[in-house]
Amino acid sequence: MEEYSNRVAVITGGSKGIGRAIAFKFAEEKADIVIFHYDPDNSASEQTLKMLKEIGVNVRSFKVDVSNKEEVDSAFNEVFSEFKRIDVLINNAGITKDTLLVRMNEKDWDMVLDINLKGVYNCTHAVLRNMIKQKRGWIVNISSVVGQIGNVGQANYAASKAGIMGFTKSVAKEVAMRGIKVNAVAPGFIDTEMTAKIPEKVKDEFLKQIPMGRLGTPEEVAEVVYWLCSKSASYVTGQVIHVNGGMYM
Repeated sequence: MEEYSNRVAVITGGSKGIGRAIAFKFAEEKADIVIFHYDPDNSASEQTLKMLKEIGVNVRSFKVDVSNKEEVDSAFNEVFSEFKRIDVLINNAGITKDTLLVRMNEKDWDMVLDINLKGVYNCTHAVLRNMIKQKRGWIVNISSVVGQIGNVGQANYAASKAGIMGFTKSVAKEVAMRGIKVNAVAPGFIDTEMTAKIPEKVKDEFLKQIPMGRLGTPEEVAEVVYWLCSKSASYVTGQVIHVNGGMYM
């Protein structure tokens, strides 16, 4: 089990929601945890750091715009300098800018693609060479059921999340022989701060599409993410695992 202990895990969008739940899951193995966030203020990241430190986790936080390659490379250089390696990368950072395509402006299209998809490229590119040298690594990209089935008013978001699926499969093929596993998790309708902003009437319509009849939790997504980085998934790479209560089968 030595390969799965004393790991360094970087989680983008790790200050709250699914990212925070993933951080706490890795905390169970006493991994060193690095959180990237881009919140307007530091309150969420400071709260997450405080909770992780209280349970004895070595944790750092960086404010990083994942769409900015220079910022990303600088942050990862700091991580490598302090921790000497990165074993796990969870690409979780993402945003929405929803509206019908006919009303969608170029700025909102570019912003969603830059953060959700280019951000995955930027972060993966920043760690891959070192993972290849280590001859081991785990990368999990957070996609979405919307990337598989589409959704009205989310052409930009769906395109970014579908792009993550194709990116995951391509990179997995490139690095499988180097001991690096690359997978994606596609959550459905999860009870997070992002979905809390959706009007109740819209939520009710979503629930009708979910055979299990309820929202998922960030912890349920985190369990699958962690499994993909565990010994139990040692022969799994290039996969998109859906966590959606049956919304898409």
